[in-house]
Amino acid sequence: MSESRAKPRESYHHGDLRRVIIQTAEAMLAEGQGWQFTLREVARRAGVSHAAPYKHFPDKASLLAELSMRGFDRLREVLTEAVGANPRSVREALLRGARAYVRFGIDNPALYRLMFSTEACQDEDLHLSERAMAPLAVVIALLQRGQQEGVFRLRPLEGLAAACWAQVHGLTLLSIDGLLLPQKVGEAPVEAALAALLEGLATGPA
Repeated sequence: MSESRAKPRESYHHGDLRRVIIQTAEAMLAEGQGWQFTLREVARRAGVSHAAPYKHFPDKASLLAELSMRGFDRLREVLTEAVGANPRSVREALLRGARAYVRFGIDNPALYRLMFSTEACQDEDLHLSERAMAPLAVVIALLQRGQQEGVFRLRPLEGLAAACWAQVHGLTLLSIDGLLLPQKVGEAPVEAALAALLEGLATGPA
């Protein structure tokens, strides 16, 4: 074997190796190939031995689960920043959060699909973990505030949150897939749908 042949780097510290594996997998995910890569391919791309990823992730599913959780972490940060930017009202805060949610999905399509993929993340407990629930908690807090201020209907928070999530999740996937065609739903379908959502949340006759 030639001495000049490149050898995998094994000089990463323990914590650094985990970070490099995650960042490499995130980059591969963002390249539009989905999550069909193997741990061996991640290792090759990272420049480490094919066994290196297993020091931190027993299998591919555990790596994908961590990528998903990091996606939820980022989504929580995006929502928190959007709704905390001194909005004039709770309605405006919810609208900003919804827009930020849709934009997050459009900007990170592969990651967004992974976060909600039952194929890649089959463990239901992952979707009930604190990290996965954190973005929804931002929405629930806004809805609760709206009810306290007499702005939103006094209905169970879980139901209102489900309505909000279903709306923005559907809009996000339709946007990612380019299916919100103006011939079908007008020139500004996201804004129109969010306006309708706010009208449905508002207090008034049942």
